[in-house]
Amino acid sequence: MGYRIVVAGATGNVGREMLNILEERQFPVDEIAVLASRRSQGTEVTFADKTLKIQDIEQFDFAGWDMALFAIGSDATKKFAPIAAAANCVVIDNSSLYRYDPDVPLIVPECNADAIHGYAKKNIIANPNCSTAQMVVALKPLHDRAKIKRVVVSTYQSVSGSGKDAMDELWDQTKAVYNPTSDVPPKVYTKEIAFNVIPHIDVFLDDGSTKEEWKMVAETKKIIDTKIKVTATCVRVPVFVGHSESINIEFEDFLDEDEARDILRQSPGIMVIDKREDGGYVTPKECVGDFATFISRIRQDSTVENGINLWCVSDNLRKGAALNAVQIAETLGREVLKKG
Repeated sequence: MGYRIVVAGATGNVGREMLNILEERQFPVDEIAVLASRRSQGTEVTFADKTLKIQDIEQFDFAGWDMALFAIGSDATKKFAPIAAAANCVVIDNSSLYRYDPDVPLIVPECNADAIHGYAKKNIIANPNCSTAQMVVALKPLHDRAKIKRVVVSTYQSVSGSGKDAMDELWDQTKAVYNPTSDVPPKVYTKEIAFNVIPHIDVFLDDGSTKEEWKMVAETKKIIDTKIKVTATCVRVPVFVGHSESINIEFEDFLDEDEARDILRQSPGIMVIDKREDGGYVTPKECVGDFATFISRIRQDSTVENGINLWCVSDNLRKGAALNAVQIAETLGREVLKKG
């Protein structure tokens, strides 16, 4: 006996990836419904060996469905998540809407799977921001050993984090560089993204940080430990898929780089590729399509008393979004619903 699953936003990058991962991980699905806005009604998507037709989310009845994986953005989630939750369909939401709600658990299963039991307050579980998800997978096992005081992170985030239009903009601008008669002005981004980096993701806040940077701070505290100090600089780079992060960690206790490497090698969801030679590290291009969070360049930071530097790379459409949502669904099924 399996689950009746809804995927809302099934025509988007993340929604399609959710369908792929449900199939790849052989999630116990009895029945699946795919939803999107009315303009996508009737569009076909594939799941396993089936062709599914998109249904209009406005007309969908969530009663009798076990879980709904939402990838529809905050505005639509605000309308439809309470409807699904009221019908006793547990919502696993990929938007930022509920991440900071104290009555909604924010979960990365490798880090805080026990928080799953808090879902019942609203029948909603939040998926973290893509840049946070991969970072906390790396931080949590190290925090368990040596207690993290402070994290300084700089991100190198791919354009897929902004959706299909952003991927098209990078593609079109890149081609235009080689065609002197073409001009593709920025629309998704504030400046040209091709052959460039943009230190600006989401809106600016009063203190000069951006909302993306604030998200990494707030979500790390909620998922791991409220006492951890985090400062972030989030940057968009001309990469299609795969987020990278340079992470500097300061601990309360000394942690040797060799022990840190061993801890990470033994931790769930992590693949350590760390050879001190040409090519002995992972780049975003190499992580595309993989479930793992890859860690490289692990080394002592001698400028602080107890410091470690590392390089962290992950497929943002997978661990940063769709994979983590499916892992939450697996945890909910295993720990709470127990049908599959």
